[in-house]
Amino acid sequence: MTSHASVDAMADTLAADIEARLAAAIKARGAASFAVSGGSTPKPLYQRLSHADLDWDKVTVVLVDERWVEPGQPGSNEDFVRQTLLQNKAASTQFLGLKAAGAKPADGLAEAESRLTDLPLPLDVTVLGMGNDGHTASWFPHATGLSNCLSLDRALLAAVRAEQSEVTGDHLDRITLTRRPIVQSGAIYLMLGGAAKRTTLEAALAGSDIDEMPIRSLLQDDSVPMSIHWAS
Repeated sequence: MTSHASVDAMADTLAADIEARLAAAIKARGAASFAVSGGSTPKPLYQRLSHADLDWDKVTVVLVDERWVEPGQPGSNEDFVRQTLLQNKAASTQFLGLKAAGAKPADGLAEAESRLTDLPLPLDVTVLGMGNDGHTASWFPHATGLSNCLSLDRALLAAVRAEQSEVTGDHLDRITLTRRPIVQSGAIYLMLGGAAKRTTLEAALAGSDIDEMPIRSLLQDDSVPMSIHWAS
């Protein structure tokens, strides 16, 4: 784990690294893919990246996960990313949202998956967070659909129904990238902020039950190219 003096310092460091990785992907294959998570911790990172001198029209941004709410409604990760990352120089980026038609995520899963047909794979960069319950993406402890989330089969997306908690709030229905595209990413950045997240990480590292803390599915796999970044 790399410790940073502040969330802003962490954002400065990771913005430079991610910009370099995306630029290298564009140079190598003419396109880059960037999977992003919601939450307060990556906000300054996205704001910095929005000013990066990249060929943003060659970058595809995809959400790691989404609450089953329409853009414009409270809790929308799409709104958050549009307001923080897809601004300034990054306004021309191709963006792939995950909310589709249907009352439940399972109803819109096929439509959402079809949007990812032209997503450049493997993902070049993935930014993840972690909740104090040990979830990442929308892989929630003991959630309905968790086994599909953690699958390494052909599916890129899974529908999830989380158990209600302080972490989930009222947004129990989610759609999320599965473990397969995430672990195949060129680089994964797990961003954590505050003492509580450090305590949660230590608990995740100390145990082995993946259903209890799904972040362990990544932490226990030495082949996953994930770096952990924490700021006080």
